[in-house]
Amino acid sequence: MRRPFVAGNWKMNTTLAGGQQLAAAIAAEVGSSTTVDVAVCPPFPYLTAVKQSLGSSSVGLGAQNAYFAKSGAFTGEVAVGMLKEIGCNWVVLGHSERRQFFGDTDELINKKINAVLAEELGVIFCVGELLAERQSNQTEAVLDKQLTGGLAGIDAAHMAKIVIAYEPVWAIGTGVTASPAQAESAHLFIRQWLAKRYNQGVADGVRIQYGGSVKADNAQELLSQPNVDGALVGGASLTAEQFLPIIRAAVQVAGSK
Repeated sequence: MRRPFVAGNWKMNTTLAGGQQLAAAIAAEVGSSTTVDVAVCPPFPYLTAVKQSLGSSSVGLGAQNAYFAKSGAFTGEVAVGMLKEIGCNWVVLGHSERRQFFGDTDELINKKINAVLAEELGVIFCVGELLAERQSNQTEAVLDKQLTGGLAGIDAAHMAKIVIAYEPVWAIGTGVTASPAQAESAHLFIRQWLAKRYNQGVADGVRIQYGGSVKADNAQELLSQPNVDGALVGGASLTAEQFLPIIRAAVQVAGSK
């Protein structure tokens, strides 16, 4: 069985003190448990402090982006090796906000994925369609394009280090959530795509998270879908009161799947 994975993407939010308090609360909840994988992805300046607040817990630390070059004259960018050195386990790549606001293309995302894999860190690779694309029945075509471009040249052996996050753009930060049936349909397409591109073993092993207005009151139903293996949580990951119930829902689902 695929172990559920819940990650909190804090985006450009929290303060230093608030982030430390939030991380400590999550660490206290999770402890050393491995029933469900949990990670938090703070803003770059807070990574080291949050790592300290996580202590010896099993909660992983993720960065929200990285650059593909190892070093050099790339003002404002962060190398994967730097993230590894301070204790990051994961890097989020391909998020729709990176695509929309910062021009991250499938080709650039692919370079970043390769750079993260070269440092042996885990990748949370985001894919998802716009509202207009959903309404024009282009969801699967968009997912096919993003998967094909982002995973170009990535062999089956490296897929064990990749988690795919399906995030319909129309559901991110809008309060609108994909229905369990919509989420399951997209996740099933991705899993079938992996089987065709690689093999059934890879398809069965890769975890596919759902992201898009995940909250305590919808987490259990979403996570209970056969091909939904966790959640990439945005706004609801910013307080312990909202995030911890999502983790608890994942733990409950893990015991029933």
